[in-house]
Amino acid sequence: MAQAFIESPVLLLFVVAAIGYWLGTIRIKGFRMGVAAILFVGLAFGGTNAQYKIPEVIIILGLTIFVYSIGLKSGPTFFSTFRQRGIKDIYFIVAMLTVSAGITVGIHYLFGFDAASSGGIFAGSSTNTPALAGLLDVIRHGDSSNTMLSQKAVIGYSLSYPVAIFGAILAIVLAIKVLKIDFRKEEEEVKNEFPVKQEVLTRTIEVTNPDRTHISIRDIKRLYHWKVVFGRVQRVDGVIELVNWDSRFHLGDKVAVIGNRDTVEEVVRSLGKYVPDGIQSNGQSEYVTKRIFVSNVKIAGERLATLNLNERFAAIITRIRRNDIDLLPNAGTTLELGDQVQFIARRRDVNKLSEFFGDSFEALGKINLLSFGLGMALGLLLGMVTIELPGSISFKLGFAGGPIIVALILGALRRTGPIVWILPHSANTTLQQIGLILLLSGIGVNSGHTFFQTIVNGEGAGLKMLAALMISFLSAFITLIVGYKYVKIPFSILVGMMATQPAILEFAIEKSENKLPVIGYAFILPIALIIKVLYVQILYLVL
Repeated sequence: MAQAFIESPVLLLFVVAAIGYWLGTIRIKGFRMGVAAILFVGLAFGGTNAQYKIPEVIIILGLTIFVYSIGLKSGPTFFSTFRQRGIKDIYFIVAMLTVSAGITVGIHYLFGFDAASSGGIFAGSSTNTPALAGLLDVIRHGDSSNTMLSQKAVIGYSLSYPVAIFGAILAIVLAIKVLKIDFRKEEEEVKNEFPVKQEVLTRTIEVTNPDRTHISIRDIKRLYHWKVVFGRVQRVDGVIELVNWDSRFHLGDKVAVIGNRDTVEEVVRSLGKYVPDGIQSNGQSEYVTKRIFVSNVKIAGERLATLNLNERFAAIITRIRRNDIDLLPNAGTTLELGDQVQFIARRRDVNKLSEFFGDSFEALGKINLLSFGLGMALGLLLGMVTIELPGSISFKLGFAGGPIIVALILGALRRTGPIVWILPHSANTTLQQIGLILLLSGIGVNSGHTFFQTIVNGEGAGLKMLAALMISFLSAFITLIVGYKYVKIPFSILVGMMATQPAILEFAIEKSENKLPVIGYAFILPIALIIKVLYVQILYLVL
């Protein structure tokens, strides 16, 4: 079997991925590793045979696909988060990375490491491959004995990287216990600020408040700012109509209201009383409720206001299901491929609406290779640009920084003319998983032999691993405590900001049971990546 793994790196990769994924599902005392287990299985395989290698291009491909997919999905939220919190959170992360660099300096003098080893340990402890590349570049241009120094940097990085993941995960687990984090409660608190799962329900209200009659829906929305959707209204004479901006309620009317529980209950109290039986029609109703998929690329990236659905089809969209979250639509809501829209419309218009939105599940499984390939290429080109700074410091955004910056911008744009940048949710999730498998399997297998050989041969391996554990754990734990208690960043967002490595991010998602860590990850990754590259070069030059 060993020979088969040597001859077929792809076979080795998928065996590692399969075993790692299975081990990651095993829960021990409420704890499980999740997808991070793939990395450690890769280390175990790589440690058994020096000839086990995954081609570097596979690792790069995995990293690029993963960060690009994350960026596309997070683009709109990234910029809205930046407008809300932006510079404050950036200052905080820079401060925490400075603390991490400071801890590295202290450990450098405490353990007596050379500058190259300390730089490699810092790069590994921050799980940042571009930082290692930046360090090797400085070594290559600054010392005649650069081969030996480069090896020391790589060994420090190889020992630190897997240990740092364990340290960060340990910090997350401990911080959750110390801070007594209740993720469900936090989700409820941030539901109006970030896209989280929330209960969207429908209530039928009988209008009994005369002060709310003879006022148009447009004026009601302007006066009370209710984030709800008004659906059908049944007049006193039994006639059922769809609500539009000019509709006015009368005493005795029954109106369907869709929204989250708190807001709907507020509307009930304001308009009248709750009617448990809902709107009852005599015989077959002219209006029906349907769910259909958005698969038509011509309307993906368009705002609902530009579609004029009420005028074209006499239809109302009452909710949109995206990424397993029900969203309340408004005029500014932008449709994305893979959205499942629920609408009320006349029976005769249902087929026209299905054709208009696409409603093709098969189409959603396909990737637009033009937009995907073009976006990836732009990201990789950006990552190749050398950025020069004073003090002979230079760096590149690399295979992670370039693609995620481009993806965030394209994800926020959603479309440029005929080119739709965003991907259907199912396709995006699949790409993320594929990228993660390629990345973690490859890093684990390729680092395994060096990792275990250094431990067996001594060479200060124990001290370097201890140093990495101290840096990663202390940096992560301080970030989580200070960020949550004093900077008031929601923990689910904060843990994503701290988790600038895919395995740590997936663990954070597993623990929080929501997608909020992805927002923090995508928001801070480009900034953290640049700062880490700068700091590792500064550390090498001053130590």
